[in-house]
Amino acid sequence: MKNKAYFAILIILFIFQGSFSHAEAKTIDYKSAAFKAVASQFLCTCGCGQDHYECDPNTCSLTKQFKKDLVGMMNKGWDKDKIRKYYLNIYGESILTAPEKSGFSLTAWVLPFVVLGAAALSLFFVIRKWVKKKETGEMIIEETDEKNEVENEIFSSMIDEERKKYL
Repeated sequence: MKNKAYFAILIILFIFQGSFSHAEAKTIDYKSAAFKAVASQFLCTCGCGQDHYECDPNTCSLTKQFKKDLVGMMNKGWDKDKIRKYYLNIYGESILTAPEKSGFSLTAWVLPFVVLGAAALSLFFVIRKWVKKKETGEMIIEETDEKNEVENEIFSSMIDEERKKYL
């Protein structure tokens, strides 16, 4: 009989072991890596330009409450994505430290670099064209200098002949 009771207790413990381990779940604090991962994705709204993990709670009352809310959500079992969606619904994309990787946000972050690259490429071709034009211009000047020398010799010989006739 005792063996059956011990066996029944072991079966009950085996069945409910998940609920016992859940009760011993680790609580999140301000210094944990999980908290840093969540808090660093949100920009502080006080205007300091830092994320909520880096913002000093001694000088910013907004980050104190935000961090407290984050820890509360994480201790309730909310994951990083659920917290992100929650704050995106409240504040919009302006609270994120990094833009969403889709839609207009991606375009707004990538387009300036594309424009700068296109401008640099067009500037390269314009300068290249100017350099080629300058090289061909120098060759024309040299040819005209040679023609001018020949013409000057002809004119000087004609002038000399005319002088000889009258002098």
